[in-house]
Amino acid sequence: MTDTKRGVQPAKVDWRGVSGLSVSGEQVPGAVKLGLSANWQQFALLVAVNAFVGGMVGMERSVVPLLAGEEFGIASKTVAISFVATFGLAKAFANLLAGPLSEAHTRRRVLIAGWLFAIPVPFVLIWAPSWYWIVAANALLGLNQGLCWSMTVNMKIDLAGPSRRGLALGLNEAAGYLSLAAAAYLTCVIAERYGLRPEPFYLGIAFAACGLALSALFVTDTRSHVALEAEDHAPRVQAVSLRSAFIETTWKDRRLFGLSQAGFVNNLNDALAWGVFPLFFASQGLPLAKVGLLAAMYPLVWGGLQMGTGWLSDVVGRRPLIVAGMLLQAVAVSLVGRFDSFTAWMTAVSLLGVGTAMVYPVLLAAIGDSVHPASRATYLGVYRFWRDAGAMAGALVAGATADVLGFQASIQIVAALTAASAVVAAVALRTRGDKVVT
Repeated sequence: MTDTKRGVQPAKVDWRGVSGLSVSGEQVPGAVKLGLSANWQQFALLVAVNAFVGGMVGMERSVVPLLAGEEFGIASKTVAISFVATFGLAKAFANLLAGPLSEAHTRRRVLIAGWLFAIPVPFVLIWAPSWYWIVAANALLGLNQGLCWSMTVNMKIDLAGPSRRGLALGLNEAAGYLSLAAAAYLTCVIAERYGLRPEPFYLGIAFAACGLALSALFVTDTRSHVALEAEDHAPRVQAVSLRSAFIETTWKDRRLFGLSQAGFVNNLNDALAWGVFPLFFASQGLPLAKVGLLAAMYPLVWGGLQMGTGWLSDVVGRRPLIVAGMLLQAVAVSLVGRFDSFTAWMTAVSLLGVGTAMVYPVLLAAIGDSVHPASRATYLGVYRFWRDAGAMAGALVAGATADVLGFQASIQIVAALTAASAVVAAVALRTRGDKVVT
């Protein structure tokens, strides 16, 4: 097998799950190889697909929070960012089911199904007669993001093999979030010139059409790559169930719990940045174009740095980047609430992007390190469920506290929760059994 040397050797772990693919003793076709160089064409194609996935959510990032007040007359911050909660809830459950679905029906079919949920979204946003339609569109968008992004993550891990897992996920997340940032900025520019609807959402029609076409016509499934990697791990007698994976990831396994809670809080503060920050900046008198720049800068920095942070975690280990990244996010969120100028806010959201880049792909890679290849999609689905449930919780917490206590209190509460999560991660990721995990 090629590309088997690792940049960092994680501690020996108790591999979970079983090869549901019956690979023990099975001959895998010789043409199938693991590694980025051996699979660069499919890998590059999946990078492009994930760019369109990111663009779908990016088209909402700066414009939709402003629709609530300007077009639908909604004053409540909780109601105004309710679409983020709906998006997070739908995406969380799509993530949870994506793994078992992909093992039953292949990664490629689940990817295509995810794009089918995306097709109506821009049209609903364009023609929505009430805020409830916007919320419903975000439920569909959450399903699209959960299924499609989960599959691009899993398929890139399948192709890359264990030695370049961090780099592979850095490339995946970079593509998605750089596209998200570009779409967030472009929609704001379009909205300032033409209005909040319908023109900004024309981008979504193009993203959905291109993503579906690439996935249906050119993407191939990666089941044989999973089978090849699984040959290096002894299969167990019984396949892992979603229930047992959920229990282990949620609380039973200390390491998986530490990773999941960090993902949850990471997306909690992302919901703050998505839903509350644009409202906060607008309340300070910033014009729409500058609100769009701030909304785009955070995912731009986040996306651009993930290639480097993913690779770095292959070299130095996962734990240092996760803990330091969460602490940096806490500081950056707090600074947004303390500053009162565009330049200072730009600095703070850039720092938030750096901290998120240190965490986001590395958490995914750390989950991949800890589980059997054949059950990896299920465990990643549970992790992504908790991570994206953080978006729902963040929208509710940030919106409610902003309504009752104001923007400043809302921002500082989320900063404190993020700092606490860093401490929990530092402790939970310190050991697995008697071994130090780097």
